[in-house]
Amino acid sequence: MTEHEVKQQIISAISKARETTPLSPSITNTVTTNLVANAQLAVGGSAAMIYLPDEAEAMALIGGSFYINMGTLLPVYAETLPRVIRVLKKNSKPWVLDPVGIGVGSLRESLLLSMKECPPSVIRGNASEIIALANLWGLDSGMDKDGVRGVDATDSVESSKKAAESLASYTKGAVAVSGEVDLVTDGNITVFLDGGSALCTKITGAGCSLGGVTAVYAAVTSPLIAALTASSVYNAASELAEKNCKGPASFQVAFIDNLYSVSAEQINKSSLRIVSA
Repeated sequence: MTEHEVKQQIISAISKARETTPLSPSITNTVTTNLVANAQLAVGGSAAMIYLPDEAEAMALIGGSFYINMGTLLPVYAETLPRVIRVLKKNSKPWVLDPVGIGVGSLRESLLLSMKECPPSVIRGNASEIIALANLWGLDSGMDKDGVRGVDATDSVESSKKAAESLASYTKGAVAVSGEVDLVTDGNITVFLDGGSALCTKITGAGCSLGGVTAVYAAVTSPLIAALTASSVYNAASELAEKNCKGPASFQVAFIDNLYSVSAEQINKSSLRIVSA
């Protein structure tokens, strides 16, 4: 694919989400549910925040996609997550995983390990999380890494390229790695995206909401294009928001506004580099 072809597919996904309002339920970080839901609504999706097993199964059937974020695990998730993932797999529904906090606690590790048998359509995380997940699943990460990850990356996006490509090849979906330069791959094509604002690191939930927005796009396009669209929209919206804010609080408001209004022209101005995996 050429840069022009990729951008045209991104613009098409943006339009389709706004036109169809896909429902993308979430089991997500309890600290960031508000921003996740508002971001999904801003890009044209419909949001629902789920906790209980039976409700998750029902919403998985109704929704066009699903989002699972491992940020703040509740005891009930030991039952909820396996049940909803089985429903998603049985019904061929796309879903997005953010393995935030990988390495912290036995429940989180066992749940993430079990997902190898029912893999997500898109995995989104920082470089350290992507490397750690590849290692947990016994895939070639290109790095010998182990231990607690938390929410902050200690590895570079470039260093996670092998791990991301290994995960994408295994899942037959896509992997998105966030950083100063974002990386998105399907195991065959790898794309680097420039842009974004450093102020995203000064608000709680930028990464979580990116996962939720990726799920919205996963309901209307392929995993690779969904991940690319979400990253492109976030980069453009955050850059515009930074120009019209006084600090983190006003940035968050402006950011949601720009998620809502980002245009094809702004996407076409964005920079991306396509390489072979």
